[in-house]
Amino acid sequence: MPAHSDFAVTCGAWAPRRMGPPVDVWDFSSPLLLLWMNRFYIYLGCALGVTLWICVQVVIKKQVIRSQERSFPGAPDGSPSLQQKQTHVSGVKIFYGSQTGTAKGFAVTLAEAVTSLDLPVAIVNLKEYDPDDNLIGEIASKNVCAFLVATYTDGRPTESAEWFCKWLEEAANDFRFGKTYLKGLRYAVFGLGDSAYQSHFNKVGTNVDKWLWMLGAKRVLTRGEGDRNAVQSKHGSIEADFTAWKTKFTSRLQALQSGEKMACSGDCKRGKCESSQPGSGEVLPHLQGDRHPRDAEEEEPCESSSEEESGNQDYQSLNSVVDVEDLGNIVSPMKKEKREKAPQEEKAGMRRSSERNEDSEGRAMITPALREALTKQGYQLIGSHSGVKLCRWTKSMLRGRGGCYKHTFYGIESHRCMEATPSLACANKCVFCWRHHTNPVGTEWRWKMDQPELIVKEAIENHQNMIKQFKGVPGLKAERFEEGMEVKHCALSLVGEPIMYPEINRLLKLLHQQGISSFLVTNAQFPEEIRNLTPVTQLYVSVDASTKDSLKKIDRPLFKDFWQRFLDSLKALAAKQQRTVYRLTLVKSWNVDELQAYAELVSLGNPDFIEVKGVTYCGESAASSLTMANVPWHEEVVRFVQELVALLPDYEIACEHEHSNCLLIGHKKFKVSGEWWTWIDYSRFRELVLQYEESGGAKTFSASDYMARTPRWALFGARERGFDPKDTRYQRKNKAKDVSGC
Repeated sequence: MPAHSDFAVTCGAWAPRRMGPPVDVWDFSSPLLLLWMNRFYIYLGCALGVTLWICVQVVIKKQVIRSQERSFPGAPDGSPSLQQKQTHVSGVKIFYGSQTGTAKGFAVTLAEAVTSLDLPVAIVNLKEYDPDDNLIGEIASKNVCAFLVATYTDGRPTESAEWFCKWLEEAANDFRFGKTYLKGLRYAVFGLGDSAYQSHFNKVGTNVDKWLWMLGAKRVLTRGEGDRNAVQSKHGSIEADFTAWKTKFTSRLQALQSGEKMACSGDCKRGKCESSQPGSGEVLPHLQGDRHPRDAEEEEPCESSSEEESGNQDYQSLNSVVDVEDLGNIVSPMKKEKREKAPQEEKAGMRRSSERNEDSEGRAMITPALREALTKQGYQLIGSHSGVKLCRWTKSMLRGRGGCYKHTFYGIESHRCMEATPSLACANKCVFCWRHHTNPVGTEWRWKMDQPELIVKEAIENHQNMIKQFKGVPGLKAERFEEGMEVKHCALSLVGEPIMYPEINRLLKLLHQQGISSFLVTNAQFPEEIRNLTPVTQLYVSVDASTKDSLKKIDRPLFKDFWQRFLDSLKALAAKQQRTVYRLTLVKSWNVDELQAYAELVSLGNPDFIEVKGVTYCGESAASSLTMANVPWHEEVVRFVQELVALLPDYEIACEHEHSNCLLIGHKKFKVSGEWWTWIDYSRFRELVLQYEESGGAKTFSASDYMARTPRWALFGARERGFDPKDTRYQRKNKAKDVSGC
């Protein structure tokens, strides 16, 4: 079988060639081949090794950082540590208000101590400091502010600190600033006083501390009190008192530099600092949940060594936790206070009895509680039912920072305008009430009445006194300060319902006789009084809604027939010959969708002008559900006005004051030869109104008799947007807070 043998041989010969080279050709001892064959395990090992190395480096880095934070601010190799990269305190500003130079000397001493901590320091005389411009900026700068303030005669601040204290007090009691205006500002206060004058010992330091706290600032150290009376001084002298406080202050700065949390939360109860350890002020975590919200009426911001304060202090809230050991300290003073109040209550009962006999004459509208509340808000009260207050636009124009919308629309000089009211009472409880309904309400005059001569005289005197207090304020223009002492305009729109005052006509006559123009605002609930009203420079009616339901919702009037009274008031306005104005306050989601109804109301009263303004948010109030969501943007107000004018063939948009979120719609009769004449010739009005009064009302006059040309910068569409180019516009640094008002 040769053929078969050949095939077998052939197969045997070729079989190895098909399987590859002989086995002895492969060298498995080669390192390269071994590495290649085990490459997967090698990759895995390298990855694990790198991961382990990274983890070790992270752990080492964290240990180094912790060590640096505990031991020293700088790293061993000179590189900055984490703590240095994150600056906790950028510097210290020391503010002083001094009369004899003691506070100034303390400021210099404190600055030397701060400099030793390698911190930048600046000494600021409060006389040269404008809190309206600069105080809010201290938050972003991460400065710690120290206030060294002395108490002067009768518990008043020194002349150099008078404006700062006045501004701070008004801001603290102004709801437009709110309780978070200075949130993030860190401060400490040292007061200089003399306990020989016990009734107002260190009153200024106490107040500055309280007002800063009310605006949301955070205290880094308990208020210090220096006493010039060596006998009563805690450390033997005012210098020693300051030295002790200075030592604590520098220690706190060192702690803050290292990133330690705030020593004092700023929410401590009066006389107590709930801290983790004495002097540190670190709030215990378990106590934070029991805190009451900031409330100037419920709790004071700091502890005090003043005997007067401790004697008059409110005892621990019944809602707070009290240790059993402290019950004796709380109950005993309460019993003592009750015994002391007994004779007072007996006298009060006698007074109430005598008041019943005086009901026929009427009671005073301003109660002691209301007087205290309004005084805190910056009112100067007159007699038993009137008041005057310095408008923020008056302050603005005194400093050359622009006037209010009345300056733009009608040419008043805002720095010569007095904002007043002869009646703090009102017949409405509007949701956007600036006073949160602290003023009395009523549908008729039922109070004791002061004479108009007294009201006008004291209103002017109080207004002038408030202007005088503005002297020395940074940026004050001397010529405007002199002009401001002479009142030329009176806005009877401060609060309440001026037309309720039974002698309103006599009061207006007295104003006109002294050359003071009158701008009277009424809430359209007293139609008969509007009909009987003597000529006014400009008469306003608030038209806050255009339907019965929305008016009830927004104004919340007391009259049951409020809607008929509202309509009758508009009809009475139409019969007036002098200038008349509808005042529309837009409340977003409440009254901005009633265009056709508004147009019908315009035809009813036929006003000369229509002011349309976005509502100003007045802060939280239990009496109102209004929020920032109800405040329209200026563009939304412009759009509303344009749509409204499209429904009013006799009206056009005349002026704009963007700063107040306000526009003016004018009747076309005030557009002469293509030019608007919305301004007022005040000297001409005085001549006309005096002629009217001398003739017993026989010689009448109309709005067109005392109109004046409107400047171009005040017109709608002008580049200035209603801001007088003679002044310098000031943009508030804290854009989140709108405290403009109008």
